[in-house]
Amino acid sequence: MKNLKSKYIGYAFLLTTIAFSSACNKEYLNPNAATADDVLTSAKGLTGVTVGLQKSYSTTRAGVLYAAITLNGLTTNELISINTGNTNEERLAAGGVQVDGTNSILLNVWAGANKIIFDADNVINNAANLPDKNYAAGLIAHASIFKALALGNLSEYWEKIPAGIGQNVSFITRVEGYNKAIATIDNALAVIAANPISTSFLGNIPGGIDISNTLNALKARYALFAGNYALALTAANSVDLTKKSAFTYDALNLNPIFEIATSTNNVIQPKNLNLGQTGANVPDAGDARIPFYTVVNTTVRINGFGAGTFTQIPIYLPGEITLIKAEAYARQATPDLNNALAELNKVVTKTAANDLFGVGAALPALTGTYTQQQLLDLIYKHRSIELFMSGLKLEDMRRFNQPIADRKRNFFPYPFQERDNNTNTPADPAF
Repeated sequence: MKNLKSKYIGYAFLLTTIAFSSACNKEYLNPNAATADDVLTSAKGLTGVTVGLQKSYSTTRAGVLYAAITLNGLTTNELISINTGNTNEERLAAGGVQVDGTNSILLNVWAGANKIIFDADNVINNAANLPDKNYAAGLIAHASIFKALALGNLSEYWEKIPAGIGQNVSFITRVEGYNKAIATIDNALAVIAANPISTSFLGNIPGGIDISNTLNALKARYALFAGNYALALTAANSVDLTKKSAFTYDALNLNPIFEIATSTNNVIQPKNLNLGQTGANVPDAGDARIPFYTVVNTTVRINGFGAGTFTQIPIYLPGEITLIKAEAYARQATPDLNNALAELNKVVTKTAANDLFGVGAALPALTGTYTQQQLLDLIYKHRSIELFMSGLKLEDMRRFNQPIADRKRNFFPYPFQERDNNTNTPADPAF
């Protein structure tokens, strides 16, 4: 099966080559190679493209996953840059005007996410034409996960995002971007409700991802970010918290955090044992999540989901879904503070043994009466610890109105590659 999947990935690279070679004056053809039509009209070809989406998103230094974790962590003080020779990381750590459109980490998120959207659209649109609707449903749902993740990443870091892929495309607001991700997910959920995913499709993709639960989890995440608390709560309640969903790694596809940062101790590391938190947000004494996410070896170093070559990286944590429920209850039109506290306490008291990924604070339950603001402050604190290095903290800092001085930037400038080729590119934010 691994060899078969390697062949599938080759189809993804073929599609990329075809898509981006159209601007060239000369065309060099391999008479033995598949054509774009072969790739986009066959189940095998489309499987190759969607497997390629997962590979390009979740592996290597250039992948969106690693780039977003680095971008987010350095900006929100979760992480520090270890080597002054790493110019792009150093400038993110400095923040402000030191971050401009030349930054390669910004470009990795921007270009990587836009490429994923392009390839995912090819899968989603062409899979609908396949005769095997159950196999097609798997293709559509799997590709939709990565399209939603790509849209979510763009919407977290930029004030406006491209409305589509192409020449001089217009831009939409970041909230519209989150809603576009939700619409992508809703389409996928409708498709798999009508045609359950075939076992043959699941056997042809890397293991580890629970597709239906991941779709609902991402829907809950992006509904929360868009301020749609009722929808966030409904979607979160649809996630089965007894099942895990994660990116898995092997000898050919390494955990990018371990490969680039942990194993070298030369790029990024946690800022300190407080995970960069200050004041009232400092973790409580005895919080068992600290030794999960960090280890002391002369200095504080990455542990947790960057601990090893093959360590899985969750697409979402059960604790995230529970905290979404807590926040949605607290923020809804008629706040339900009792249920908000109950959901928050599930995370506060959870032990590692009772968590699918071993993340547990194991703290005493919060007791007493809390105002809405006090509960929101506690939810933010525990999101910052529970979801350390998840790439979500910058969105949280804005949503919970954390002091602007506690982060290096609020939004990011647009890469020069976009500005130089799209006259509709918006003005860069001041900070």
